[in-house]
Amino acid sequence: MKNAEENNNYRIAVPSAFETVFSHFYFAENKTEFPITKTLLPSFQSILAFNFGTKSSLKSQQNTFLEVEKCIVLGPIKQAFDYTLEPGSQILVANFKEDAFYRFFGNALFDSMPIHPDDLINENCFTVLWEELQNIPDPKECVDYILDFCKPYLREQTAITTLLNDFQDQNLNPIKAIASQINQTERNIQLNQKKVFGYSVKEANRYERFLKAVDQIQKNILNDLKIDWLTIVDQCGYYDQSQLIHDFKYYMNISPTKFLKFQSDICSSKPQ
Repeated sequence: MKNAEENNNYRIAVPSAFETVFSHFYFAENKTEFPITKTLLPSFQSILAFNFGTKSSLKSQQNTFLEVEKCIVLGPIKQAFDYTLEPGSQILVANFKEDAFYRFFGNALFDSMPIHPDDLINENCFTVLWEELQNIPDPKECVDYILDFCKPYLREQTAITTLLNDFQDQNLNPIKAIASQINQTERNIQLNQKKVFGYSVKEANRYERFLKAVDQIQKNILNDLKIDWLTIVDQCGYYDQSQLIHDFKYYMNISPTKFLKFQSDICSSKPQ
């Protein structure tokens, strides 16, 4: 955001004990007299968002509007969406890593439609948590409170999930390699991946290719370099420029050139 003092937005790191659970927390508030709208890049992460003060709102690519009153869970975020902070609103967002949402809630979400977290566990503990957080003025203290709240609920990673999380060899198909390693069928590993993460390896690989293109474009902007689209296509593993355009339309509903124009209004929930 252009005016950090008025809009007051920043990331909050998590302690090492939680680095496999959350990538970071994000806090933002609107101290201006006007609504502030941003586009959030797809991250393939699930998020838990608390809203304080006046209501915030979300708008999907399908033009679905949702007002955020207290708290919601959303994800894995596979397509960009707009969020609006009304004057006097505050948000605190927890960004889950990999399988952490499943470890906490016992199931993964499979699309980006928001839901109240109490609806996932048939209790009202998140409504109670929201009420308690309202009385804590410092966002960093709120994060500490949330982390303490999480501890009793977190499950251990399964053996298969650990293998999927730790897989590093980009020259191998992780599904085939892990299935061979532990003598299980590829189908079983695929089902575990989808069940725990909320997306397939194929979906993740396509997204990583898109993210690589976004990162390269942003680096060129920072270095004040002209964008050579053919170089982007080549460096990021696209067949041609039309495939690159197709991915931008899919993930963000805009062309790569429009992405350049609206760069200042685009945020990423991925840690910098």
